[in-house]
Amino acid sequence: MEEMVIDSIRVSLMNYQRVVILKEKSSDRYLPIWIGPGEADAIAVKLQGVSVPRPLTHDLVKSMIDTLNVNVEYIVICDLQNDTFYAKISLNTGTESLEIDSRPSDAIALAVRVNAPIYAEISVLDKAAVALDEETGKPIVGGEYEETAIPKMSEDELNRLSAFKEFIGNMDLEDFGSSKES
Repeated sequence: MEEMVIDSIRVSLMNYQRVVILKEKSSDRYLPIWIGPGEADAIAVKLQGVSVPRPLTHDLVKSMIDTLNVNVEYIVICDLQNDTFYAKISLNTGTESLEIDSRPSDAIALAVRVNAPIYAEISVLDKAAVALDEETGKPIVGGEYEETAIPKMSEDELNRLSAFKEFIGNMDLEDFGSSKES
C-alpha cells in the first residue's frame, strides 16, 4: 500500500462530473477517481473548513463511530474492476479490527473527517495512476519512465479507462503539486 493525499477535486467541463485526484505521497503519481457531486461536496466542505447548519451523512457516520468508541485506522482504495474502484475502511473497536466495504468517495469523505490516512494498493496504482512529465506537466500514459508511467495496463484496459484518459488529457494540470499536504 502507498499513502495518498487529496490533491484536488476537479469538475470535468465536458460533462460536469467530479473527479477526486489523489496524489501518491512518496512520488508524483496521481490517481483520479470519478465521484458523485454529493460526495465531492462532502469532501470539499470538510477540506475547506466550511460549517454546515445540519450534519451531512458522513458527519453522522463520524458521530456514530465516535459514540461507539471505534477508531478509523485508515481507508484503502483496494481494487479496480470493470472501471469501478473499491475501498475498505479499517476500523478498530479496541478488541478487534474490522474492514468495511465502501465506495472510495464515502471512505475519503469519512477519512477527512476523522483525520485517517488514505492508502491505495500498488495494483490499483499500477493500473490507473497517472504520472506527469516534469517539463510539460502533461500526463504520461504508457510512457518512458518505468517507475511512474502506466506500462502495466493491457490495451483492452486502457480502452475501458479511455474516459479517464480523455478527461485527464483535457485537464489544466499546471497547478498540480501546488496543494499543501497535511
